[in-house]
Formats: sequence, C-alpha cells, structure tokens
Amino acid sequence: MFCDACGTKLEAGQRFCGRCGKEITGTPSVGYPRRSRVQEHIRLLGILWLAGSALNAVGGGVLVVLANTLFLHIAEMGVPAEQAAWLHPFLSFLGILILAKAAFGFIAGWGLLQREPWGRMLTLILSFLALFNIPFGTALGIYSLWVLLPAEAEQEYEEQVRSVSAA
Repeated sequence: MFCDACGTKLEAGQRFCGRCGKEITGTPSVGYPRRSRVQEHIRLLGILWLAGSALNAVGGGVLVVLANTLFLHIAEMGVPAEQAAWLHPFLSFLGILILAKAAFGFIAGWGLLQREPWGRMLTLILSFLALFNIPFGTALGIYSLWVLLPAEAEQEYEEQVRSVSAA
C-alpha cells in the first residue's frame, strides 16, 4: 500500500503518511508508488551534464594549449604572417569560450544532482545552446528538454527541491 499523495509505502492500519503527513482515508491504494518523469531522470541528467562538460573541458583545454604553443609560432614554420596573425587570438578565444561552456555545464549538472532551485532553469538555457553541438550536445539537449521543459516538470522539480531542503 502506498500514499496517494507522495507515493510513500504505508503499513497496514497506518492513519497518516510518515512522509507528507496526509491522512489516509478509506483504503489506501495498492500498487507501485507514482514516479514522475523528473524524479526518474534527474540523476541521470545531472551525471550526463557532468560527463559532457568534462569532454568540453578537455577539448577547450587542448585548444587553448595548441593556440598558445603551436599556433603562437606558426609564422616561424613558413606560413605568411598576415594569414597566421589571426589564428592565435581566434583559437585562444574559442578555447576560453568552450571552457566557459564546460564550467556552466558542470554547475548545471551539480545543481541538478543537488536539486538546487536554479538548476532546472540553467540546464534549460544550456540545453537550447547544446542543440547546435552535433551529435552529443544535440542528444543531451533534446533529452534535457524532454525531462525538464513540460509545465508539470517545473512543479515536480520544485517539489523535489522542497523535499531535499526539508530533509
């Protein structure tokens, strides 16, 4: 038997739910607890954001290192100075941008795992941006939007934030 409000398992003859405090009237429902899409997928989503951000951090770090070593001295390798002058600043900027994206992804993943109130909104913003990062970013963005974007997902996420902060 489970509580019809929060899905907590109930003992026979129990009058109040131990988790949400709802009074049990009539016969409690028999079956499995009700789980939401957000509740089922939020942990995996946080882990995927952390993993994707780790890959972005490695790529951004490699790009910054290459920009400041190989492409800093590319004019000495026989490439005309006019053509090589823009490579170092451009690749450095691009590497720093990717590292910033990775940092925000780490923050979003951590926020989802910790059920922070701002975690859902930051993840939604990054999900829309990740759609352009084919193929893995697109898949992660679509999955994140599928879990977090529906109207009931906001309520479910806020409920989880309250339950974590109350504990």
